[in-house]
Amino acid sequence: MSKPPAVTPTPTISRVCADGTLIEVLYDADAATTSLAVCSPTGTITLQSQYELPTKECLVPYAPSNNLLVSGCVLLPSEVSDFGDKAQLLTEIKTFIHRYVDLSPLYEDIAAHYVLLSWVGDAFNELPYLRFRGEYGTGKTRALLAIGSISYKPFFASGASTVSPIFHVLHEFGGTLILDEADLRFSDATADLTKILNNGTMKGLPVLRTMTNRHKELNPTAFRVYGPKIIAMRESFADEALESRFLTEETGGRTLRSDISIHLPDAMKVEAQILRNKLLAWRFANRFSVGPDASRLIEGISPRANQTALPLLSLIDDPQLRSDIAEHLVDTQARVTTKRAASSHVRVVAILHKMFQVAPTPYLTLADAAAQFNDESAARNEQPLTPKALGWLIRSKLGLETTKTRGVYVVPQSERSKIDALALRYGISVEAPNNIPEIAALGFLARSAKICTSA
Repeated sequence: MSKPPAVTPTPTISRVCADGTLIEVLYDADAATTSLAVCSPTGTITLQSQYELPTKECLVPYAPSNNLLVSGCVLLPSEVSDFGDKAQLLTEIKTFIHRYVDLSPLYEDIAAHYVLLSWVGDAFNELPYLRFRGEYGTGKTRALLAIGSISYKPFFASGASTVSPIFHVLHEFGGTLILDEADLRFSDATADLTKILNNGTMKGLPVLRTMTNRHKELNPTAFRVYGPKIIAMRESFADEALESRFLTEETGGRTLRSDISIHLPDAMKVEAQILRNKLLAWRFANRFSVGPDASRLIEGISPRANQTALPLLSLIDDPQLRSDIAEHLVDTQARVTTKRAASSHVRVVAILHKMFQVAPTPYLTLADAAAQFNDESAARNEQPLTPKALGWLIRSKLGLETTKTRGVYVVPQSERSKIDALALRYGISVEAPNNIPEIAALGFLARSAKICTSA
Protein backbone atom coordinates (compact mmCIF):
# COMPACT_ATOMS: atom_id res chain seq x y z
CA MET A 1 0.00 0.00 0.00
CA SER A 2 1.55 3.32 -1.11
CA LYS A 3 2.17 6.10 1.39
CA PRO A 4 0.43 9.44 0.94
CA PRO A 5 2.71 12.11 -0.50
CA ALA A 6 4.64 14.07 2.10
CA VAL A 7 3.31 17.55 2.84
CA THR A 8 5.75 20.28 1.88
CA PRO A 9 5.96 22.90 4.67
CA THR A 10 5.07 26.46 3.66
CA PRO A 11 7.22 29.14 5.35
CA THR A 12 4.78 31.74 6.65
CA ILE A 13 4.92 35.15 8.30
CA SER A 14 1.18 35.63 8.78
CA ARG A 15 -2.10 34.22 7.55
CA VAL A 16 -5.81 35.01 7.82
CA CYS A 17 -7.55 31.66 7.43
CA ALA A 18 -10.97 31.11 5.90
CA ASP A 19 -12.44 29.94 9.22
CA GLY A 20 -11.32 33.13 11.03
CA THR A 21 -8.10 31.74 12.50
CA LEU A 22 -5.29 34.31 12.67
CA ILE A 23 -1.67 33.22 12.48
CA GLU A 24 1.38 35.42 13.13
CA VAL A 25 5.07 34.57 13.44
CA LEU A 26 6.87 35.41 16.69
CA TYR A 27 10.61 36.05 16.63
CA ASP A 28 12.68 35.94 19.82
CA ALA A 29 16.04 37.46 18.93
CA ASP A 30 17.65 36.57 22.26
CA ALA A 31 16.69 32.90 22.02
CA ALA A 32 17.08 32.86 18.21
CA THR A 33 13.74 31.08 17.78
CA THR A 34 10.57 31.58 15.77
CA SER A 35 7.11 30.13 16.37
CA LEU A 36 3.51 30.54 15.22
CA ALA A 37 1.04 32.43 17.40
CA VAL A 38 -2.35 30.94 16.46
CA CYS A 39 -5.55 32.73 17.48
CA SER A 40 -8.63 30.55 17.00
CA PRO A 41 -12.03 31.99 16.00
CA THR A 42 -13.02 31.77 19.68
CA GLY A 43 -10.05 33.91 20.73
CA THR A 44 -7.90 31.14 22.20
CA ILE A 45 -4.20 31.79 21.56
CA THR A 46 -1.64 29.00 21.31
CA LEU A 47 2.00 28.83 20.27
CA GLN A 48 2.82 26.14 17.72
CA SER A 49 5.80 25.00 15.68
CA GLN A 50 3.53 24.29 12.67
CA TYR A 51 -0.12 24.54 11.70
CA GLU A 52 -1.89 22.27 9.25
CA LEU A 53 -4.81 23.76 7.31
CA PRO A 54 -7.88 21.75 6.25
CA THR A 55 -6.41 21.86 2.74
CA LYS A 56 -3.46 19.84 4.11
CA GLU A 57 -1.12 22.79 3.61
CA CYS A 58 1.35 22.84 6.50
CA LEU A 59 2.38 26.30 7.70
CA VAL A 60 5.71 26.74 9.46
CA PRO A 61 7.39 29.95 10.70
CA TYR A 62 10.24 31.57 8.83
CA ALA A 63 13.60 30.36 10.12
CA PRO A 64 15.15 32.48 12.91
CA SER A 65 18.32 32.67 10.80
CA ASN A 66 16.50 34.54 8.01
CA ASN A 67 18.50 37.68 7.26
CA LEU A 68 15.45 39.94 7.18
CA LEU A 69 14.77 39.03 10.82
CA VAL A 70 18.36 38.86 12.07
CA SER A 71 19.27 42.22 10.52
CA GLY A 72 16.18 43.96 11.89
CA CYS A 73 15.05 44.86 8.39
CA VAL A 74 11.67 43.36 9.36
CA LEU A 75 10.50 43.59 12.99
CA LEU A 76 8.09 41.12 14.57
CA PRO A 77 6.53 40.57 18.02
CA SER A 78 8.32 38.16 20.33
CA GLU A 79 5.23 37.11 22.29
CA VAL A 80 1.55 37.93 22.78
CA SER A 81 1.08 40.34 25.72
CA ASP A 82 -1.98 41.76 27.43
CA PHE A 83 -2.81 45.26 26.13
CA GLY A 84 -5.46 46.29 28.65
CA ASP A 85 -7.97 48.21 26.56
CA LYS A 86 -7.78 50.36 23.45
CA ALA A 87 -7.57 53.68 25.33
CA GLN A 88 -4.73 52.40 27.50
CA LEU A 89 -2.86 51.06 24.47
CA LEU A 90 -3.26 54.36 22.60
CA THR A 91 -1.88 56.24 25.60
CA GLU A 92 1.21 54.01 25.59
CA ILE A 93 1.67 54.50 21.84
CA LYS A 94 1.37 58.29 22.14
CA THR A 95 3.76 58.35 25.09
CA PHE A 96 6.29 56.34 23.08
CA ILE A 97 5.99 58.60 20.03
CA HIS A 98 6.14 61.77 22.14
CA ARG A 99 9.29 60.56 23.92
CA TYR A 100 11.29 60.10 20.74
CA VAL A 101 9.70 62.27 18.02
CA ASP A 102 8.74 65.95 17.90
CA LEU A 103 5.39 66.22 16.13
CA SER A 104 2.56 68.71 16.16
CA PRO A 105 -0.14 67.70 18.70
CA LEU A 106 -2.70 66.79 16.03
CA TYR A 107 -0.26 64.75 13.99
CA GLU A 108 0.89 62.94 17.11
CA ASP A 109 -2.69 61.72 17.51
CA ILE A 110 -2.87 60.86 13.81
CA ALA A 111 0.39 58.89 14.01
CA ALA A 112 -0.74 56.96 17.10
CA HIS A 113 -3.99 55.91 15.44
CA TYR A 114 -2.14 55.12 12.20
CA VAL A 115 -0.02 52.63 14.16
CA LEU A 116 -3.26 50.93 15.27
CA LEU A 117 -4.56 51.06 11.70
CA SER A 118 -1.43 49.35 10.39
CA TRP A 119 -2.14 46.32 12.61
CA VAL A 120 -5.63 45.84 11.12
CA GLY A 121 -5.04 47.36 7.68
CA ASP A 122 -6.06 44.13 5.97
CA ALA A 123 -9.60 44.64 7.34
CA PHE A 124 -9.97 47.66 4.99
CA ASN A 125 -10.01 47.91 1.20
CA GLU A 126 -8.24 51.28 1.09
CA LEU A 127 -5.52 52.81 3.24
CA PRO A 128 -3.84 56.22 3.50
CA TYR A 129 -0.11 56.73 3.82
CA LEU A 130 1.74 58.60 6.57
CA ARG A 131 4.39 61.07 5.35
CA PHE A 132 7.08 63.28 6.86
CA ARG A 133 8.26 66.01 4.50
CA GLY A 134 11.10 68.45 5.06
CA GLU A 135 14.79 69.16 4.54
CA TYR A 136 17.55 66.96 5.92
CA GLY A 137 18.16 67.32 9.64
CA THR A 138 14.50 67.99 10.47
CA GLY A 139 13.73 64.65 12.12
CA LYS A 140 12.18 62.70 9.25
CA THR A 141 14.33 59.58 9.62
CA ARG A 142 13.94 59.60 13.40
CA ALA A 143 10.15 59.64 12.96
CA LEU A 144 10.37 56.69 10.55
CA LEU A 145 12.52 54.65 12.92
CA ALA A 146 10.40 55.31 16.00
CA ILE A 147 6.90 55.08 14.56
CA GLY A 148 7.92 52.35 12.11
CA SER A 149 9.28 50.19 14.93
CA ILE A 150 5.81 49.80 16.46
CA SER A 151 3.90 49.37 13.21
CA TYR A 152 2.68 46.04 11.87
CA LYS A 153 5.51 43.94 10.40
CA PRO A 154 7.57 47.03 9.50
CA PHE A 155 9.92 46.59 6.55
CA PHE A 156 12.63 49.29 6.49
CA ALA A 157 13.94 50.40 3.10
CA SER A 158 15.18 53.55 1.40
CA GLY A 159 15.01 55.23 -1.98
CA ALA A 160 18.53 53.91 -2.61
CA SER A 161 17.45 50.29 -2.13
CA THR A 162 17.26 47.83 -5.00
CA VAL A 163 13.62 47.66 -6.02
CA SER A 164 13.34 43.90 -6.58
CA PRO A 165 13.56 42.83 -2.91
CA ILE A 166 11.02 45.49 -1.96
CA PHE A 167 8.50 43.91 -4.32
CA HIS A 168 9.24 40.42 -3.03
CA VAL A 169 9.13 41.31 0.67
CA LEU A 170 5.88 43.24 0.32
CA HIS A 171 4.37 40.37 -1.65
CA GLU A 172 5.40 37.63 0.80
CA PHE A 173 5.42 39.47 4.13
CA GLY A 174 2.84 42.23 3.70
CA GLY A 175 3.10 44.59 6.63
CA THR A 176 4.15 48.24 6.68
CA LEU A 177 6.69 49.66 4.23
CA ILE A 178 8.95 52.21 5.96
CA LEU A 179 10.57 54.15 3.12
CA ASP A 180 13.21 56.84 3.66
CA GLU A 181 14.33 59.36 1.03
CA ALA A 182 11.34 58.41 -1.11
CA ASP A 183 12.13 61.12 -3.69
CA LEU A 184 15.85 60.30 -4.00
CA ARG A 185 16.19 58.22 -7.13
CA PHE A 186 13.09 58.17 -9.26
CA SER A 187 10.69 60.16 -11.39
CA ASP A 188 7.01 60.32 -10.56
CA ALA A 189 5.73 58.79 -13.76
CA THR A 190 7.91 55.76 -14.38
CA ALA A 191 9.74 54.51 -11.30
CA ASP A 192 8.90 51.16 -9.77
CA LEU A 193 8.75 52.65 -6.29
CA THR A 194 6.15 55.11 -7.50
CA LYS A 195 4.13 52.20 -8.86
CA ILE A 196 4.21 50.62 -5.41
CA LEU A 197 2.89 53.85 -3.88
CA ASN A 198 0.25 54.35 -6.56
CA ASN A 199 -1.11 50.79 -6.34
CA GLY A 200 -0.51 50.10 -2.67
CA THR A 201 -3.45 52.05 -1.24
CA MET A 202 -6.16 49.75 -2.57
CA LYS A 203 -6.67 45.99 -2.44
CA GLY A 204 -6.76 44.18 -5.76
CA LEU A 205 -4.25 46.42 -7.57
CA PRO A 206 -1.05 44.37 -7.84
CA VAL A 207 1.96 45.50 -9.85
CA LEU A 208 2.85 43.25 -12.81
CA ARG A 209 6.56 42.60 -13.27
CA THR A 210 8.31 40.54 -15.94
CA MET A 211 9.72 37.34 -14.47
CA THR A 212 11.02 34.07 -15.90
CA ASN A 213 10.55 30.58 -14.48
CA ARG A 214 13.26 27.94 -14.03
CA HIS A 215 12.79 26.91 -17.66
CA LYS A 216 13.60 30.48 -18.82
CA GLU A 217 10.00 30.96 -19.92
CA LEU A 218 8.39 34.38 -19.67
CA ASN A 219 6.14 34.32 -16.60
CA PRO A 220 4.82 37.77 -15.58
CA THR A 221 4.06 37.92 -11.85
CA ALA A 222 1.47 40.03 -10.06
CA PHE A 223 3.07 41.38 -6.88
CA ARG A 224 0.78 42.37 -4.01
CA VAL A 225 1.84 45.80 -2.76
CA TYR A 226 -1.24 46.77 -0.73
CA GLY A 227 -0.64 47.85 2.85
CA PRO A 228 0.21 50.76 5.16
CA LYS A 229 3.26 52.82 4.29
CA ILE A 230 5.20 55.47 6.16
CA ILE A 231 7.59 57.55 4.09
CA ALA A 232 9.97 60.48 4.40
CA MET A 233 10.89 62.84 1.58
CA ARG A 234 12.17 66.33 0.94
CA GLU A 235 9.72 67.56 -1.67
CA SER A 236 6.34 66.66 -3.16
CA PHE A 237 5.34 64.36 -5.98
CA ALA A 238 4.30 66.02 -9.23
CA ASP A 239 1.45 63.52 -9.56
CA GLU A 240 -1.60 65.06 -7.83
CA ALA A 241 -3.31 61.68 -7.55
CA LEU A 242 -0.36 60.27 -5.62
CA GLU A 243 -0.13 63.38 -3.45
CA SER A 244 -3.77 62.92 -2.39
CA ARG A 245 -2.95 59.60 -0.71
CA PHE A 246 -0.81 61.10 2.09
CA LEU A 247 -1.44 62.41 5.57
CA THR A 248 1.54 64.75 5.79
CA GLU A 249 3.50 66.33 8.62
CA GLU A 250 5.81 69.16 7.57
CA THR A 251 9.01 68.79 9.59
CA GLY A 252 11.48 71.48 10.61
CA GLY A 253 8.90 74.19 11.22
CA ARG A 254 9.74 74.61 14.90
CA THR A 255 12.60 74.22 17.35
CA LEU A 256 13.25 70.67 18.56
CA ARG A 257 11.88 70.03 22.03
CA SER A 258 14.61 70.12 24.67
CA ASP A 259 13.44 66.88 26.29
CA ILE A 260 14.12 64.81 23.16
CA SER A 261 17.46 62.99 23.04
CA ILE A 262 19.70 63.92 20.13
CA HIS A 263 20.14 60.19 19.41
CA LEU A 264 17.79 57.23 19.64
CA PRO A 265 18.82 55.13 22.66
CA ASP A 266 18.84 51.33 22.76
CA ALA A 267 15.97 51.55 25.25
CA MET A 268 13.70 52.54 22.38
CA LYS A 269 14.14 49.11 20.78
CA VAL A 270 13.14 47.39 24.01
CA GLU A 271 10.08 49.61 24.44
CA ALA A 272 9.11 49.07 20.80
CA GLN A 273 9.31 45.30 21.26
CA ILE A 274 6.99 45.48 24.27
CA LEU A 275 4.50 47.57 22.31
CA ARG A 276 4.60 45.24 19.30
CA ASN A 277 3.75 42.35 21.60
CA LYS A 278 0.73 44.24 22.95
CA LEU A 279 -0.32 45.38 19.50
CA LEU A 280 -0.34 41.79 18.29
CA ALA A 281 -2.81 40.93 21.06
CA TRP A 282 -4.89 43.93 19.98
CA ARG A 283 -4.89 42.65 16.39
CA PHE A 284 -6.04 39.22 17.52
CA ALA A 285 -8.86 40.80 19.52
CA ASN A 286 -10.04 43.32 16.93
CA ARG A 287 -9.14 42.15 13.41
CA PHE A 288 -12.69 41.01 12.62
CA SER A 289 -14.56 43.75 14.50
CA VAL A 290 -13.18 46.81 12.68
CA GLY A 291 -13.96 48.20 9.24
CA PRO A 292 -14.94 51.38 7.40
CA ASP A 293 -17.63 53.43 9.14
CA ALA A 294 -19.46 55.50 6.51
CA SER A 295 -21.03 57.69 9.20
CA ARG A 296 -17.59 59.29 9.68
CA LEU A 297 -17.28 60.69 6.17
CA ILE A 298 -16.34 64.37 6.10
CA GLU A 299 -18.44 67.04 4.41
CA GLY A 300 -16.56 69.55 2.31
CA ILE A 301 -13.75 67.36 0.98
CA SER A 302 -13.42 65.35 -2.22
CA PRO A 303 -14.40 61.69 -2.54
CA ARG A 304 -10.70 60.78 -2.86
CA ALA A 305 -9.86 62.63 0.35
CA ASN A 306 -12.74 60.89 2.14
CA GLN A 307 -11.62 57.53 0.79
CA THR A 308 -8.12 58.23 2.12
CA ALA A 309 -9.20 59.42 5.56
CA LEU A 310 -12.09 57.07 6.33
CA PRO A 311 -10.06 54.03 7.52
CA LEU A 312 -8.25 56.19 10.07
CA LEU A 313 -11.41 58.01 11.18
CA SER A 314 -13.16 54.66 11.59
CA LEU A 315 -10.69 53.73 14.35
CA ILE A 316 -10.89 57.03 16.23
CA ASP A 317 -13.37 56.98 19.12
CA ASP A 318 -12.88 60.61 20.24
CA PRO A 319 -15.44 62.86 18.42
CA GLN A 320 -13.34 65.98 19.09
CA LEU A 321 -10.26 64.42 17.52
CA ARG A 322 -12.29 63.36 14.48
CA SER A 323 -13.57 66.94 14.22
CA ASP A 324 -10.04 68.36 14.46
CA ILE A 325 -8.81 65.99 11.75
CA ALA A 326 -11.80 66.87 9.56
CA GLU A 327 -11.03 70.58 9.93
CA HIS A 328 -7.39 69.91 9.08
CA LEU A 329 -8.36 67.97 5.95
CA VAL A 330 -10.81 70.67 4.82
CA ASP A 331 -8.06 73.30 5.21
CA THR A 332 -5.59 71.07 3.36
CA GLN A 333 -7.99 70.59 0.47
CA ALA A 334 -8.63 74.34 0.30
CA ARG A 335 -4.89 74.94 -0.07
CA VAL A 336 -4.65 72.23 -2.73
CA THR A 337 -7.61 73.72 -4.60
CA THR A 338 -6.06 77.20 -4.48
CA LYS A 339 -2.74 75.87 -5.76
CA ARG A 340 -4.44 73.81 -8.44
CA ALA A 341 -6.48 76.82 -9.61
CA ALA A 342 -3.22 78.52 -10.60
CA SER A 343 -2.17 75.62 -12.85
CA SER A 344 -2.58 76.04 -16.58
CA HIS A 345 -4.97 73.16 -17.26
CA VAL A 346 -7.38 74.24 -14.48
CA ARG A 347 -7.36 77.82 -15.75
CA VAL A 348 -8.17 76.50 -19.22
CA VAL A 349 -11.16 74.56 -17.84
CA ALA A 350 -12.44 77.72 -16.13
CA ILE A 351 -12.08 79.71 -19.36
CA LEU A 352 -13.79 77.09 -21.55
CA HIS A 353 -16.57 76.65 -19.01
CA LYS A 354 -17.31 80.39 -18.86
CA MET A 355 -16.93 81.00 -22.57
CA PHE A 356 -19.40 78.25 -23.45
CA GLN A 357 -22.02 80.03 -21.37
CA VAL A 358 -21.86 83.09 -23.64
CA ALA A 359 -20.95 81.37 -26.92
CA PRO A 360 -23.37 82.11 -29.84
CA THR A 361 -21.97 79.17 -31.84
CA PRO A 362 -21.91 75.41 -31.16
CA TYR A 363 -18.16 75.51 -30.58
CA LEU A 364 -15.27 77.54 -29.17
CA THR A 365 -12.29 78.35 -31.35
CA LEU A 366 -8.85 77.62 -29.95
CA ALA A 367 -7.80 81.11 -31.04
CA ASP A 368 -10.48 82.73 -28.85
CA ALA A 369 -9.69 80.48 -25.89
CA ALA A 370 -5.97 81.23 -26.28
CA ALA A 371 -6.68 84.96 -26.42
CA GLN A 372 -8.64 84.78 -23.15
CA PHE A 373 -5.98 82.60 -21.53
CA ASN A 374 -3.20 84.98 -22.61
CA ASP A 375 -5.09 88.01 -21.27
CA GLU A 376 -4.96 86.35 -17.85
CA SER A 377 -1.36 85.26 -18.34
CA ALA A 378 -0.29 88.82 -19.13
CA ALA A 379 -1.71 89.95 -15.79
CA ARG A 380 0.39 87.22 -14.11
CA ASN A 381 3.52 88.11 -16.12
CA GLU A 382 3.49 84.60 -17.61
CA GLN A 383 4.39 83.41 -21.08
CA PRO A 384 1.45 83.26 -23.55
CA LEU A 385 0.24 80.08 -25.26
CA THR A 386 -0.28 79.70 -28.98
CA PRO A 387 -3.59 78.17 -30.13
CA LYS A 388 -1.60 75.08 -31.16
CA ALA A 389 -0.07 74.71 -27.68
CA LEU A 390 -3.47 75.26 -26.10
CA GLY A 391 -4.94 72.54 -28.30
CA TRP A 392 -2.27 70.12 -27.12
CA LEU A 393 -3.02 70.96 -23.47
CA ILE A 394 -6.77 70.53 -24.02
CA ARG A 395 -6.34 67.14 -25.64
CA SER A 396 -3.51 65.67 -23.53
CA LYS A 397 -4.17 67.12 -20.08
CA LEU A 398 -7.95 67.45 -20.10
CA GLY A 399 -8.90 64.57 -22.39
CA LEU A 400 -11.15 66.80 -24.53
CA GLU A 401 -11.57 66.55 -28.28
CA THR A 402 -10.93 69.28 -30.81
CA THR A 403 -12.19 69.36 -34.37
CA LYS A 404 -11.67 71.53 -37.44
CA THR A 405 -14.56 73.75 -38.53
CA ARG A 406 -14.42 76.22 -41.42
CA GLY A 407 -10.66 76.02 -41.47
CA VAL A 408 -10.09 76.64 -37.74
CA TYR A 409 -9.68 74.28 -34.78
CA VAL A 410 -12.48 74.37 -32.23
CA VAL A 411 -13.77 72.71 -29.06
CA PRO A 412 -17.24 71.41 -30.07
CA GLN A 413 -20.40 71.77 -28.00
CA SER A 414 -20.38 67.98 -27.50
CA GLU A 415 -17.47 68.44 -25.07
CA ARG A 416 -19.39 70.81 -22.83
CA SER A 417 -20.64 68.11 -20.43
CA LYS A 418 -17.03 66.98 -19.92
CA ILE A 419 -15.97 70.57 -19.28
CA ASP A 420 -18.75 71.03 -16.73
CA ALA A 421 -17.67 67.81 -14.98
CA LEU A 422 -14.05 68.99 -14.90
CA ALA A 423 -15.15 72.36 -13.53
CA LEU A 424 -17.01 70.61 -10.72
CA ARG A 425 -14.01 68.37 -10.00
CA TYR A 426 -11.63 71.32 -9.78
CA GLY A 427 -13.96 73.37 -7.58
CA ILE A 428 -14.77 75.91 -10.30
CA SER A 429 -18.12 77.62 -9.90
CA VAL A 430 -20.73 76.33 -12.33
CA GLU A 431 -22.85 79.45 -12.02
CA ALA A 432 -23.28 81.96 -14.81
CA PRO A 433 -20.04 83.77 -15.67
CA ASN A 434 -19.39 87.03 -13.90
CA ASN A 435 -15.69 87.66 -14.31
CA ILE A 436 -14.97 87.43 -18.04
CA PRO A 437 -13.92 90.97 -18.84
CA GLU A 438 -16.64 92.71 -20.82
CA ILE A 439 -14.30 93.80 -23.60
CA ALA A 440 -12.86 90.30 -23.96
CA ALA A 441 -16.36 88.82 -24.10
CA LEU A 442 -17.46 91.32 -26.75
CA GLY A 443 -14.32 90.58 -28.73
CA PHE A 444 -15.05 86.86 -28.50
CA LEU A 445 -18.63 87.42 -29.72
CA ALA A 446 -17.44 89.54 -32.60
CA ARG A 447 -14.81 87.03 -33.71
CA SER A 448 -17.30 84.15 -33.46
CA ALA A 449 -19.86 86.06 -35.54
CA LYS A 450 -17.21 86.74 -38.16
CA ILE A 451 -16.44 83.04 -38.42
CA CYS A 452 -20.14 82.20 -38.77
CA THR A 453 -20.65 84.67 -41.62
CA SER A 454 -17.44 83.78 -43.45
CA ALA A 455 -17.21 81.23 -46.22
